Amino acid sequence: MTNPTIETIANTKIDVLIDSKTLQARITELSKVITKDYQGQDFLMVCILSGGVMFLTDLMRQISIPHQIDFMAVASYLQGITKSEGRVRITMDLLTDIEHINVLLVEDIIDTGYTLKHVLELLNSRSPKSLRVCTLLDKHERREVDIKLDYIGFQIPDKFVLGYGLDVDGYWRNLPYIGVVHT
Repeated sequence: MTNPTIETIANTKIDVLIDSKTLQARITELSKVITKDYQGQDFLMVCILSGGVMFLTDLMRQISIPHQIDFMAVASYLQGITKSEGRVRITMDLLTDIEHINVLLVEDIIDTGYTLKHVLELLNSRSPKSLRVCTLLDKHERREVDIKLDYIGFQIPDKFVLGYGLDVDGYWRNLPYIGVVHT
C-alpha cells in the first residue's frame, strides 16, 4: 500500500502538504471575509505574477462583490553572498492608477518579507485609499522584515513548496495542490 500523500510525477516524489480540497475550502473562507470587509466599497485586487495567478483566479471567483484586478511582476536579487536581504526590481508595473483606491495585494507566498516590503512601499507611495495584503502561504518562521498580513490562507513550515502556482525552475505550477519534493 502506498502513502496517499505522496505522488510521483516525472520520477519525482512529491509530498502533498495541502491538498486541493483543503486549499479550496480555505479560499472560500478567505473570500467570505474579504467580501464582508470590502462590502460597499470599490477595490482593486493586485496580483504579483506569476505564482499568485491560480490563487487570484480562485479567490476572485468567490468574492461576491464587484472588484477590479491588475498585475505586477517583480524580480529579487541578492545584494551580496553573506546578505539575505534582496534587491527588488519591478519587471511589470500596474496599468491602474491606484491613488485613492482600496488595494488588496494578492501574493502566493511570503517568507523573509523583503520583496513584499519593497512592493508595499512602492504602492503606498502612490497614495492608495487603503492597502491590505492577502497571501495564500505564510512561512512566518523565515520572516526577517516586520510586515502586516491582513489575510493568510495557511501558515506553513520552512520547506520549499511547489504547485498551485508555485514553481521549481518554471515547472510544477499546474499542480492542483501545494507539495514539497520528497526527500
